[in-house]
Amino acid sequence: MAPSPYAHDIEPRLLRAFTAVADELHFTRAAARLFVAQQALSRDIRRLERELGADLFVRTTRQVTLTADGARLLPYARGVLAACDALSDAFRAETRPLLVDLNTTGLANGRVLERARELAPEQELMARYESGLTGAAAQILAGGLDVSFGRFGGLGPATRAGLASQFVRYEPMAVLLPEGHPLAGLAAVPLAALAGESVYAGAGNDRTAEWTDLAARLFAGRGITVAPRAPMAVGFEEFRRIMAKLGTPALVVVDFPPVPGSVLRPLVDPVPLSPVSLVWRKGLRHPGLDALRTAAAEIGAREGWLERPADSWLPADEAGVPAV
Repeated sequence: MAPSPYAHDIEPRLLRAFTAVADELHFTRAAARLFVAQQALSRDIRRLERELGADLFVRTTRQVTLTADGARLLPYARGVLAACDALSDAFRAETRPLLVDLNTTGLANGRVLERARELAPEQELMARYESGLTGAAAQILAGGLDVSFGRFGGLGPATRAGLASQFVRYEPMAVLLPEGHPLAGLAAVPLAALAGESVYAGAGNDRTAEWTDLAARLFAGRGITVAPRAPMAVGFEEFRRIMAKLGTPALVVVDFPPVPGSVLRPLVDPVPLSPVSLVWRKGLRHPGLDALRTAAAEIGAREGWLERPADSWLPADEAGVPAV
């Protein structure tokens, strides 16, 4: 493929399309992440290939893979996009609101946000309560969201490559039980007591894949199964309704808000941990992000969030957590 004489004038939009496909290795998912039609995305990729004079992807009916030229382009594309984002932020007439996904009301993430608002009262930090980190990460990379919280190590390496993170907390995990469940009378539930149970952990919800993966790793070898897919609940009220309808135990964290008709019990022997990080797009510069990072470090130091409890469990080689 002969290169175009205008290859030096590559539009950032084309590079954004390329990195989305490179991350997802799937045109449909990449198009959804960028909020564009798949045909438009394919058109941009073909145009970029013409301008560079190189095939960037090998496409078959079964899979999409990077060519050698595509792999060579990827770090340059990320660098250009990071520079474009930094330039936009540096010359913005007024600092725009920072959109922060807290996932669910009542979690420790909300305390970080409130402290950040105190530290930077002139900034507008807008909260949202919707996605798991998998869904949020896709929107962060697409530019539709700025910051989220969650298990950074549960994201794929290609997705993590476009993101930055700051470890915030070892969050102890718990089980949400229907009031009439045989284990509901315990003050804390040993993991071994859940043997034979099917526990809901968001299976089938592509926004929370990192949480389902964490549950599968925790349950492996303990006789506990991840409950099958349930209707996707967006927002706390819908989650509460679905849980009441299913009557199934659910894997949550100890700060999860109360659910009528259910009891929350911490898990022990060992204490399973959900590693929570603050996550944002590489290159993002915003005073609100600075305030969030300061708030997380301040509260974490004061309340021991960065101290791993004794007799605890965490996936082996978990990315994004402090080295032991």
